[in-house]
Amino acid sequence: MMVITNYMRKEHRACDEIFADAEKSVIDGDFEKAEEQFLLFANETLKHFKKEDDELFPLFESITGNTEGPTRVMRFEHEQVRGVIGKMAKSLEDKDKDAYLSLAESLMILLQQHNMKEEQMLYAMCDRVIPQDKKDEILKVMDKIEL
Repeated sequence: MMVITNYMRKEHRACDEIFADAEKSVIDGDFEKAEEQFLLFANETLKHFKKEDDELFPLFESITGNTEGPTRVMRFEHEQVRGVIGKMAKSLEDKDKDAYLSLAESLMILLQQHNMKEEQMLYAMCDRVIPQDKKDEILKVMDKIEL
């Protein structure tokens, strides 16, 4: 049962779509729409990270006793993404199309690699080691998480 994998993958895809919409608006020169979409992307991404950092990763670590492995790498990458999101927000404020698109390219590569590692490795490990009742429980908790 790929419960965790499917739930989290769906969130990745949703964030990817909003990200693409924001980028298209920047290319079209519609900065008002771009800011709206980018804010939504940033909020959804940060909420997703919060689910992982506050709930999923600690549960995985408590079950496996491993805090030095994949979850540590993912948390580090979350910090990197937060940094780029901050710079992108500034480029939108400045209506700097080139800066935004350059940062968007970097972020897309970073997120694609990050999401792939999570989807192919970490979530699969979570699905393997977390008992079903705990999975049901954590999905309910993660559904309620707000920024």
